[in-house]
Amino acid sequence: MTESAKQQEATVTDRREPADDRTDAQPGTPEGRRIVELLWAPPQQPSVRGPKPRISLADVVVAGVAIADEEGLPALSMRKVASRLGVGPMSLYTYVPGRSELVELMIDHVYGEHALPEPRLPWQQRVEQWARETWRIYDAHPWLLDYNMARLPIGPHVLDVSEALYSALFAAGFAGAENVAISNLIQWQLLGAARSMIGDADEARHTGVSAEAYWDARASFWDTYFDWHRYPTMSAIWEAGGFDDPAGWDFERMLERLLTGIEQLAAVSSEHETPTAPTARPVQ
Repeated sequence: MTESAKQQEATVTDRREPADDRTDAQPGTPEGRRIVELLWAPPQQPSVRGPKPRISLADVVVAGVAIADEEGLPALSMRKVASRLGVGPMSLYTYVPGRSELVELMIDHVYGEHALPEPRLPWQQRVEQWARETWRIYDAHPWLLDYNMARLPIGPHVLDVSEALYSALFAAGFAGAENVAISNLIQWQLLGAARSMIGDADEARHTGVSAEAYWDARASFWDTYFDWHRYPTMSAIWEAGGFDDPAGWDFERMLERLLTGIEQLAAVSSEHETPTAPTARPVQ
């Protein structure tokens, strides 16, 4: 390579910007950025030419919630939402990219119904109120229980609800990973119980088969195949009436025990270092 060619190559190389320094480089993917924008800065109307649209993004979300409430999340489709709104199915794609993005918007919408505990209350009351309100939201919208809660949308209402629980637990003395662990304990306990109790009631509503009818249909099992010697603990609980006692399935009793356990953990945590109060990070 001649000296002139080397100089030209060096000049071109110097003009190249590193990939990380390019002004057009953005984190995430175009699809991910699109749903973040819809969650945090939704347009009032889609930017399309022609007559003013008869519906809004909020109408699409509300219609989706109504369908999921009535028929369950698997029944939700863009076609059903369009039919409910009296528009063509393809017109919905000017508001949302697809069904999965619509579901994220629906979840953040119903989380907006979640009342947040007053921050000045004692942490025990805040956690209890948060748990009761979360249960109410699950009961009002059972289709939430079909969603992968490990991938909740990062919308403003979802984060408001999360912040309220983290804040209450922080006031109890739980910081860092311990705060996350206790938060997960509460959320997973509520979610599991809700999927059993609320989910069962919702299934009975859709199928017409109650839990009692389900077990009555299989009553022959106990006299034919259940082995009392193989399952002695279950047998003892059965003889004591444990499986028939409503207290074993009572939400109030479950919540009481959950809160008692957290209070005991908080007492142990208070014997160690008290966490520093969180402060807002400065805007860059």
